[in-house]
Amino acid sequence: MSTGPVRYLVVPTADAAGGARSARFGDKTLLWAPADQRLGRASRTAPGLLLVTQMGRSFQNEFPDVTPLLDHGRHLVISAADKPRRRSNNCWRIEPLRAGTKVVDIPVAAPARSDPYVAELAADVSTASYQSDLTWLANLPTRHSWSTTFTQAIDFANDRLVALGYQTTRMPITVGAGQSANLIADRTGAGTNRGLVIVTAHLDSVNLSGGTGAAAPGADDNGSGSAGVLELGRLLASKTWQHDIRLILFGGEEQGLFGSKQYVATLPPAERTRVRAVLNMDMIGTRNTATPTVLLEGAQVSTGQIAALSTAAATYTGLQVETSLNPFASDHVPFITAGMPAVLTIEGGDSANGNIHSANDLLTFVDWSFATEILRMNIAALAGWLEPAAARRRPRPAGSVVSWGPGHIDVFAVGTDAALLHKAFDGTWHEFESLGGVVLT
Repeated sequence: MSTGPVRYLVVPTADAAGGARSARFGDKTLLWAPADQRLGRASRTAPGLLLVTQMGRSFQNEFPDVTPLLDHGRHLVISAADKPRRRSNNCWRIEPLRAGTKVVDIPVAAPARSDPYVAELAADVSTASYQSDLTWLANLPTRHSWSTTFTQAIDFANDRLVALGYQTTRMPITVGAGQSANLIADRTGAGTNRGLVIVTAHLDSVNLSGGTGAAAPGADDNGSGSAGVLELGRLLASKTWQHDIRLILFGGEEQGLFGSKQYVATLPPAERTRVRAVLNMDMIGTRNTATPTVLLEGAQVSTGQIAALSTAAATYTGLQVETSLNPFASDHVPFITAGMPAVLTIEGGDSANGNIHSANDLLTFVDWSFATEILRMNIAALAGWLEPAAARRRPRPAGSVVSWGPGHIDVFAVGTDAALLHKAFDGTWHEFESLGGVVLT
């Protein structure tokens, strides 16, 4: 295929040699060169080609006459000849396509050894509880940031989190010409040198064509993420953790990340340095691909968190994971801009979802089992970042009980620090004793 002065070729990633003049989009790789040059010579950008990042089908809906040269859902490649006058809005962004980049990658994450504590936590994700919360939120006529029903949604979430033992506060925010709020819920960890793990979603919804008073159920965008915060909050409140938990439901996201931008601006430097991870959920409810797929989107600062989520997905779910270091248009972005490790979890292939930002974003299109799988991935990663309190991590058997004579039994176990421990029974039980610093791996 070709366009204007540039020649390009889309090939399966497995067949691509890569190189300076290529960009990877999951299972596809785009190769290009100017018409008078061969593929493979150095070039920082692709002349005549542009990268579009969009929420749902927002760019394609606004510019139906533009035919993407490559369509990978959230990411498109278009010809520079089709470039609209605007370079971005709250729903899509256009930028040069840079050479040698992995716009979307498919990581190879091997399952880790399943931790019984984490596996039990993941199994405790309740589809029924999640469905109940999301149904309540989506049955409001709208959750537009200025609406009285947005305040009702804040009240509902506040009551749920207070009942779970969280300390809640409401942060007033300005959203354009109007006022709204963020809901913040905190739970203090049991450790002495505590970090902070933040779980977020935006609570507001929008009907772009209908205006502020139009029906905007926002079941997927973003009732699915907001109900996810409540469900993860329920699970986290059932355990004792070393580090602090903060749950945040933002207002004003749909108008331009007002809630998260203003929240991050208020965070003191000392608080920012405590942040171990920010997990943001935005549109986790609609399955758009034959294989259930989740996109993990962050930046270089959050590659460790992305890797942890990928491993959690491989260990505790059947999800296929795609990753991107090209953050855009959700509440993880202000945290990343401020240098904090934030990750967005969002349904894969979201451009197939043409219902968001309209009256048609209904519960009908929510895949409950798919959303549950994403929540299982998320809770498994959160358990690693929060670290269970030592009292909850009792030594577990490391092998068979050994009897070396009548009344003589040896028991081996793995301690909280992975050291191999030993207890002998010879008529009376003795305290565990460390076996020379031997560590199980």
